[in-house]
Amino acid sequence: MGGCKIYSFSGTNIDPAVKTISIQTFQNNANNGPSALAQSFTENFKDYFQRNTTLKLLPRDGDLQFEGQIVAYDFAPAAITREGNVDQAGVNRLTVQVRVRFTNARDPKQDFEQTFQSNADFPASRDIASINSDPTATRDVLRNIITDVFNKSVANW
Repeated sequence: MGGCKIYSFSGTNIDPAVKTISIQTFQNNANNGPSALAQSFTENFKDYFQRNTTLKLLPRDGDLQFEGQIVAYDFAPAAITREGNVDQAGVNRLTVQVRVRFTNARDPKQDFEQTFQSNADFPASRDIASINSDPTATRDVLRNIITDVFNKSVANW
């Protein structure tokens, strides 16, 4: 396989010269959302990269560097139903957007700044307070964003 691109069975495409990663705390710049959203997102982000790569996590100045902010956390009706003469939400949708700045100190051509978005639908019986108080409610939404960032940055998809 000499001369082939760098490949691993985890799906990453990381240059062997890249050994470290640094992930700054993602700030919550959205107007709403649970108080622990920024911390939860950042820790899940770190965990995902540590589980799926062999990169050593540094507090700053890693070969790969991530920083950013949560820019939107919106909860709104996604489908309206009519009961009698009253329109009401049939489904509520949570949408989260995270702006990510990625720096590859070894290959600056790989750098990017992009907003990633994911959403999830909930029954109309669930309001924003019940979503915010249930850490499992946002898990898939955040995981989808983290996976998309992972794929763009180290899997080169």
